[in-house]
Amino acid sequence: MIVLGNVTRRFGKLEAVRDLTLEIRQGEIFGLVGPDGAGKTTTLRMLAGLLDPTEGTVRVAGLDVGRNLDAVKDRIGYMAQKFGLYGDLTVEENMLFYSDLFGIEASTRDRMMAEFLEMTRMTPFRHRPAAQLSGGMKQKLALMSTLLHRPEVLFLDEPTNGVDPLSRRDFWEILYRLAKEGMTILVSTAYLDEAERCNRVGLMNKGRMIECDSPAALKSRLASVCFLAESGDLRQARRRLLAAPGVLEAVPAGSALHVYLEEGARREDVERAAGGVTLRPLEPALEDVFIALIRREDRRAAA
Repeated sequence: MIVLGNVTRRFGKLEAVRDLTLEIRQGEIFGLVGPDGAGKTTTLRMLAGLLDPTEGTVRVAGLDVGRNLDAVKDRIGYMAQKFGLYGDLTVEENMLFYSDLFGIEASTRDRMMAEFLEMTRMTPFRHRPAAQLSGGMKQKLALMSTLLHRPEVLFLDEPTNGVDPLSRRDFWEILYRLAKEGMTILVSTAYLDEAERCNRVGLMNKGRMIECDSPAALKSRLASVCFLAESGDLRQARRRLLAAPGVLEAVPAGSALHVYLEEGARREDVERAAGGVTLRPLEPALEDVFIALIRREDRRAAA
């Protein structure tokens, strides 16, 4: 449903996305994760036809985005980071307005509006002005408006940024339901616990895709380089570890340190070089994988 072939996007001398190749299957929830400036939003904007790639090909729902933009727009839904609906209109009025833009017949519109309001638990708020909604409710309204024309592919740019945990959970329950019905979803997120909910995750850094796999596979692959260090003086232990050969990073985590080693580095050698600091194997979370991979890329770039 989504194919990026050697896609590069430049803004002057800045290479926002570099040689990105990716395929996403129908019904898959795919997460794009990366720090600010990694190229996530630029990638989504190219897929939605809002930006042209400098190089490469972009295909969505079997269509070349550059050559068939109008047809692609009929098949996709795009939800940007910033709330873009009308604050002086009510929830219902916003949805009516967007259904008119999509040319949806009244009978279909009324049925879908009732379905979406029930699915998002927004029925009691249908007459409330959008400007008076909470952050989570605004995101639900934006999602409902994006879904009115039943897109085949849904692009979400950090949809739960700044949203409370309960609303985030509700939002993801909706996404699971949509994916089960066959919709393909590409979501960028700054929350690594949300990335764990995706079928596959792409880790981006400085415009490049550095790893792409299921969360379980990524964690399994990095388990051999993630360790836990405990010490009465964490500051001193961290200083020694960072000076030891083979250590990528040592990050404070409560009363301990999460330590990431280069591939091939021996735990015993690191413990010896760090003055006897003891390392215990750590079952990595996706956050650990992310930090280890970013530090590895930075080390390779510096070399």
